[in-house]
Amino acid sequence: MDFFDRIIERWKTAHTLLCVGLDPRGITDPDELYQWACSIIDATKDYTACYKPNSAFYEALGWKGMQVLEKIIAYIPDSIPVILDVKRADIGPTAQAYAEACFSVLKADAVTLNPYMGRDAAEPFFSHNGKAVFVLARTSNPHAKEIQDVVVCGEPFYSFTAKQAVTWSQSVGLVVAGNDSEALQLLRNELPDTWFLAPGIGAQGGDITTALQAGARSDGLGVIPVVARGITEAENPRESARAYAEAIKQAVESVVTGNSKKTGNSSSLKHKVMQGLIATQCFKKGSFILKSGKVSPFYIDLRRVISDPRVLDFVAEAYCSIIKKLDFDRIAGIPAAALPLATAVSLKAGKPMIWPRIPLKDHGTGQRIEGEYKKGEHVLLLDDLITTGASKLEALEVLRAEELVVTDLVVLIERGK
Repeated sequence: MDFFDRIIERWKTAHTLLCVGLDPRGITDPDELYQWACSIIDATKDYTACYKPNSAFYEALGWKGMQVLEKIIAYIPDSIPVILDVKRADIGPTAQAYAEACFSVLKADAVTLNPYMGRDAAEPFFSHNGKAVFVLARTSNPHAKEIQDVVVCGEPFYSFTAKQAVTWSQSVGLVVAGNDSEALQLLRNELPDTWFLAPGIGAQGGDITTALQAGARSDGLGVIPVVARGITEAENPRESARAYAEAIKQAVESVVTGNSKKTGNSSSLKHKVMQGLIATQCFKKGSFILKSGKVSPFYIDLRRVISDPRVLDFVAEAYCSIIKKLDFDRIAGIPAAALPLATAVSLKAGKPMIWPRIPLKDHGTGQRIEGEYKKGEHVLLLDDLITTGASKLEALEVLRAEELVVTDLVVLIERGK
């Protein structure tokens, strides 16, 4: 089995996705270090899906520390895979040497890599069958945002990086901070099947339940929460590991139960829509001038939902849940933000669509309404959101001028003044 198959197997047999970090802070004696690690492994192995020693703590002790690291990895039960946290990044023969050291000498089952040098830095690791590579995407440190949140091609750099990295190999997973639920949700929406290694749980403020709810796949799996100090420095490491594993189990069951509910459930659908709008960054803070001329401290841009087909589908379903009791012949989308939304609703509801020209078309046929319609038909007016209603009145005027009957307006969000 490859690394990810082994994690799934641990879930099936031990009902845990917990990754225990073996970071020996303050231990400088190699023998003491080995005894410490073995005691943690013995105490936690029943509740652990994988272990993650950070190579830096062992390298700091010189060759004896590396010998101890090799012995510790060998001591871990064969049924529990090991992620070697090295965050390597280099190319050519150097990268090949790193891969050989991690996988052939130390016999780790997975590694963490820095993606800054691109695919060249990861390629040598892919030649080791059955191994996995976790590429840094969104890390858990406070100043990660200085680089990782920079907008590149209209999205955070960590999102851009993540989507590039997963194209390199099927053995790629991502490091996504367990204390950043927004990043977990965003990347899960974009990458529904990828495994996430989620550090930052416990001492760094992350919560397992929150992390799983934000980042889990539809099957409840896909996130490997990492806990180090919260277990290794606990008064009773075994009990601490057991508690974390139980929290993971409950969170997974909650996710699966939630996903099994009918999508017609209004609260469940509303939750999906709101999560999707957040993930696609439809909400922005700052100082914005609205179409009405008013200045607002926030802006809602629902045009961004078209970037994620699943979110667009949730939004269309939300509209359909509102309009199902209304009587109308056609849907009229208001240009321009509502046109893709109206199109999605038209497809899902099976209702034909038209749209009024705003402003009036002054070339070609000069027609005021695009699409086929008949005078006297009932038209449902659809827009993305409402603040003052000015744009709705413009559309209403065009439609009624063509003797169409408009009695209902539907929007996804009432913005408020």
